[in-house]
Formats: sequence, C-alpha cells, structure tokens
Amino acid sequence: MSELIAAEPDEELSAELSAEVESVAQALEAFELKSMLNEPDDPGDAILTINPGAGGTESQDWAEMLSRMYRRWAERRGYQVTVLDLQPGEEAGIKSASLEIKGEYAYGFLKAEKGVHRLVRISPFDSQSRRHTSFASVFVYPDIDDTIEVDLRDEDIKMDVYRASGAGGQHVNKTSSAVRLTHIPTGLVVSCQQERSQGKNKATAYKMLRAAIYKKKLEEQEAARALVEATKTDNSWGNQIRSYVFQPYTMVNDHRTELKLTDVQRVMDGDLDPFMQAYLKKFGGNGGRGGRG
Repeated sequence: MSELIAAEPDEELSAELSAEVESVAQALEAFELKSMLNEPDDPGDAILTINPGAGGTESQDWAEMLSRMYRRWAERRGYQVTVLDLQPGEEAGIKSASLEIKGEYAYGFLKAEKGVHRLVRISPFDSQSRRHTSFASVFVYPDIDDTIEVDLRDEDIKMDVYRASGAGGQHVNKTSSAVRLTHIPTGLVVSCQQERSQGKNKATAYKMLRAAIYKKKLEEQEAARALVEATKTDNSWGNQIRSYVFQPYTMVNDHRTELKLTDVQRVMDGDLDPFMQAYLKKFGGNGGRGGRG
C-alpha cells in the first residue's frame, strides 16, 4: 500500500495506512508489556494502601491527592475500585486509605508504584504561601483468592471494632461496625469500614490480612536477593521513587527510570501509564528488585 501511495498520493489511503500502523504499534506495545508481566500474581487484582509521612495536614492532603490519582488511573483502564478503608485527617486529607483495584493485570502494573512519593508545592495551608515538601508512602499487595493457603490462626489475631467515620469525623453509623485486625506474629495491621455490617467488614479485613501476609512471605523469600541488588542501587534518594513538583515549575520525575513529564496535572488526573511502562521496560517482571521502592 505504501508503494501505491508513493506512486499516486491519496489522502484517504494515507490516513488508512497511518491508522493501521498505529494500531499495529499499539498491539505490539501491549504484547511487549504483558510479556514482562510474568510473575504469578501479575495478572490479578491489587490492594493499594496509602499513608502520609510526617508533616500533618500538608502530607495528609498529599496522601488524599495520591488516592484520587490512583482512582482516576483505574477508571481510565475500566478497572473497578472499592474503598476498603479510609481514615480522614482532622483538618484535611487522609490519615490512611486502602483501595481494592480489580482488573486484568492490575497488580502487575501497580507494583511499579510501591515506594515513597514526594510533593513540592506552595502549600494552601500556609498563610505565608511558602513552598513545602511532603511525602506519602504507597504499598501494593496482590489481592489473592481464597484458594491460596495462608495460615491464619485465631489465637494469632487481635480484633478491634470501632465506629466507622466519614469525612470531617462524621459517623457513618452509630454502631461499632468497622473492624481492625492485628496479626500478632508479624505485626501486620489491616482495617475495613466499607460496610455497615461488622460481619462483612470482618470478612473483608481477613481477606486483606491474608493478602498482606502472603505478600510478606514473598518478600521474605526475596530478601537475600534484594540485599544484593541494593548494593547496585544509588541510594541518594532512599526509598523515594518519584517527585511531583508543582512550583516553581511543573515536573514529575521518576528517579528509577529518569522519565520526566512536565504536565503534572495530567499525571495527577491518572495518566500513569508512561511511568509504569518505563518501569516494566527497565526492570521487567521482577517485582521491583531492580528499583528503589
């Protein structure tokens, strides 16, 4: 077709050829990415948790911004998002959030987001309009199904119940329906206040705890290899994986892949695929053993 267009220029044929080339390129890109998602948990769903760093309201607001960013990313892909737990801040933002994200290869893509995220901006909470730096941590677990055996003994689990609260501290209901589980041997803590029923929240919390313990077991198996890889990594940024600068210029910089994008608002609106793709191309399906997070 290209020879025909060269001999007899035709705008319609040229547009058709361009569309076919673009379609093939996108298909190849998708195939390449999926070939890199080769770990057992990659095709499945994910549980993502967000916690602010030190800094009070400023970092809690940043954590809420990240929560929205991941929800928007999931919506762009047609994934289903369920807020499993949300602890609002006293003035603004959130103290923590747990999201269940369901969709094909959700965990495979989101594992690229594990680590510390840094924000630089003029704080809306600073009366002197000074520039602030805030941090929030993101953790991602595979949302494993009940067929995977994880030993949860009742004597190893402490359960606390409390009233579920909404934004601003308003009570969603007047009963203690929210559930917090502490796994004593590992110290892992999960909580759920999604439903008004304590029983349903307990069942979901157990699912979250099972996933967290499973992930911890995988991490323990990889610990020796991770120590070796850590010696090959520039640790000048610690566990920080990405910086989001709003002022005095706009830039999102991934410190693992060196990918930089200037449209920070587009990224905050969920356009994370370029960063995830760059991560997978650099580190493949190794679950981050070559990265900083």
